[in-house]
Amino acid sequence: MTSFDTVGDIVIFSEEINKKKAEEVLKLKNINTVGFKTKFHSGTYRTKKVKILVGERKKETIHKENNVEVKVNVENCYFSPRLSNERLRIAKEVKKDEKVLVIGSGVGIYPIVISKNSKAKEICGIEINPQAHKYAEENVKLNKIKNIKFYEGDVKKVLPKIRKKFDRIIMPLPKNAEKFLDVVAKKLNKKGIIHFYSFEPEEDIKLDNFKILKTVKCGSFGPGKFRICVDIKN
Repeated sequence: MTSFDTVGDIVIFSEEINKKKAEEVLKLKNINTVGFKTKFHSGTYRTKKVKILVGERKKETIHKENNVEVKVNVENCYFSPRLSNERLRIAKEVKKDEKVLVIGSGVGIYPIVISKNSKAKEICGIEINPQAHKYAEENVKLNKIKNIKFYEGDVKKVLPKIRKKFDRIIMPLPKNAEKFLDVVAKKLNKKGIIHFYSFEPEEDIKLDNFKILKTVKCGSFGPGKFRICVDIKN
């Protein structure tokens, strides 16, 4: 069966389906739009192309999870509803008064879930996609949150300008995250933790100069292929 994601009231299939099947899905409760990916995640912003088959001709929706709601454009912004449980798991690990940084914060879902489900003192997010950053700023207001600050731009250029260190740094983008590790590590407090994500098999993950605390499988993206979260520290 063709896989699909549900983002708000939009269902997106991973490949083209026939209109009859799309119309059946449209009958499901709280679904107003059905489409499919015509181009998979690509480019610097990791965005995809979506073709609407039936229902409302829209690509923007409100997605709800973990006591928060975020506005997102399913085509212009990278967003995965499948990581809902993982976002909550990380939020539950955040301790009182921690300062948290999210690298690749997208529409703000990670920082907002953490803010709503922990007692973090301060949360920062860095996002290179200007469209996603715009939604993140809007979503902070939508959720009435005061302890989050977002920065737009390239991590390697933005992070050195942030004059503070963090107790916990989250790197949720599994592709090429190691390119930022040297810059990110400089912003980690002495006893701080980095949540580093990868699609590599556990035995192939090489994190020289870091101590690995634990690894967690947090979702699959194909037969025998997993998203891995590796907790590391300096």
